[in-house]
Amino acid sequence: MSPLFDKLHHLCIVVHDIDKAQAHYESIGIGPWIQYPPLAEYEELDVPSPEGFLALEYRICNLPNIQLQLCEPGNEPSPQRLHLDRKGEGVFHIGFEVPDADAAEAQAKAQGLPVLMRGRRTNRTGFTYYDSADTAGVTLLTRATNLPGR
Repeated sequence: MSPLFDKLHHLCIVVHDIDKAQAHYESIGIGPWIQYPPLAEYEELDVPSPEGFLALEYRICNLPNIQLQLCEPGNEPSPQRLHLDRKGEGVFHIGFEVPDADAAEAQAKAQGLPVLMRGRRTNRTGFTYYDSADTAGVTLLTRATNLPGR
């Protein structure tokens, strides 16, 4: 079994005002930021509220060693909205790259990590959030963008 959480990909920070947060980061030399495409590409989506998930606005900044993400939740229910309302702005999740989203999810479940939400594209790439905030201090996420052999 290979380690699930050994290739750090990104940190996701939830914010009240994504434009204000982006402007601040840019003013101290962190950028450029780009808007993440709409989240509608997932054909398989298991989230607490599809409306809440689709209302999330993301901006990303690809630094040489890590990606930073800003996330502004809409008013619809979502784990990101709940985090922002209960804890305020800050790191919502830590994202790790895996070669195969389905295999990583199966391994995490076998290790006792409950799934909080998940999404898969047609080619089986995608993400899985694990319900780890109460035990790890933050939500953990695995994501696969390329499957072996594709």
